[in-house]
Amino acid sequence: MEQNAAAPAATGVVAQGVHTVKSRRAALIAAIFLMATSAIGPGFITQTATFTTKLGAAFAFGILASIVIDFVVQLNIWRIVTLTRMRASDVANAAIPGSGYLLAVLVIVGGLFFNIGNIGGTGLGLNAVFGLDPKIGGAISAVFSIGIFLSKRAGLAVDRFIVFAGILMIVLTLYVAFVSGPPVGEALYQTVLPATIDFATITTIVGGTVGGYITYSGAHRLLDRGMVGQEHLPAVNRAALTGIAVTGLMRYVLFLAILGVVASGVVIDTSSQVANPAAQAFQAAAGDFGLRLFGIIFWAAAITSVIGAAYTSVSFITVFKHDVSEHTRNMATVLFIAVSLVSYLLMTTPPAAMLVFVGGLNGLILPIGLSIFLFAAWKREDLMGGYRYPRWLLVLGVLVCALTWYMGYKSAGTIFSLLG
Repeated sequence: MEQNAAAPAATGVVAQGVHTVKSRRAALIAAIFLMATSAIGPGFITQTATFTTKLGAAFAFGILASIVIDFVVQLNIWRIVTLTRMRASDVANAAIPGSGYLLAVLVIVGGLFFNIGNIGGTGLGLNAVFGLDPKIGGAISAVFSIGIFLSKRAGLAVDRFIVFAGILMIVLTLYVAFVSGPPVGEALYQTVLPATIDFATITTIVGGTVGGYITYSGAHRLLDRGMVGQEHLPAVNRAALTGIAVTGLMRYVLFLAILGVVASGVVIDTSSQVANPAAQAFQAAAGDFGLRLFGIIFWAAAITSVIGAAYTSVSFITVFKHDVSEHTRNMATVLFIAVSLVSYLLMTTPPAAMLVFVGGLNGLILPIGLSIFLFAAWKREDLMGGYRYPRWLLVLGVLVCALTWYMGYKSAGTIFSLLG
């Protein structure tokens, strides 16, 4: 009888273990795609089209720089959040009292600006697919995003939608890159030996892919899923590296798709009130079908970034009030998206210009948060349970941090002039 009673219990333990493994795997995949889709939003797509038109194959160096900086920043941020078991703003306050509030305000304000651009991006995407007025398309998309956070299982809905949209973006962009026939050899050559280096361009592209809220999106998602502590560090590191690889591949493929069009001699409008440079590139590569593909890719990139920016920005409000329930956070996220939508509807800045500007703004925010985190890794090992932080990663972090400060200093004026 005892053996018969033990058998169901053992089966239950095994089933629970399998469920836990699947849950952790799902959490890692969701974090990877949240980071990747946040990094490859409408801002990055618009920036890539704008800067490829301006610099040609030399922009490949900017892509490489963004990938290297992404690698160092994400490995440091994900590791520290995992080890401290705290949100970024709480880590900052523990390391340097008061700095967490500053970081939270910067990320939330930067995320709001970014989300205004993201909603504009959804409008541009639906305009390319259906011919809708961008304002109407943006409003429809914002309401769709709000619906996801109002659903009873909002966390699961966010995870599944982001993974689906991310895979769709990669597949469709690969097709367009193949059709456009880019000069791959020239692009590879200028990836390491560029004809020109533009710091404002690099700062903007870095800000659009790893600046502001994007830096913390995947790390906070893992924190919410309980993937914390030294025991989860190997899995978190693999997830961070996988996410960086996915985003790096997607960035370069998108660049090649647009470079093929630019190299063929097509003139792309990047400055007018109705400019949508990426749409022009896709249409030139594959006709009206290409324009529709662009619309789908752009909308998927924008809607996932609306969700990612809202979710991550609102996750910083806990520094002001720690006992915030998940329901309250979802309602705050709904309000955040609604404010972003109203701001977008009232703004007169062209959506494409706004998308480039917010990338630059987040690029200026990046070195502030990174400096605080590196100080925590250097001086506050007690926050990480006595874990000895890898010195090689700390040194790389300091070098990248110094570089982002320098690029921000050199390019701040140029970035803010974009609003004009």
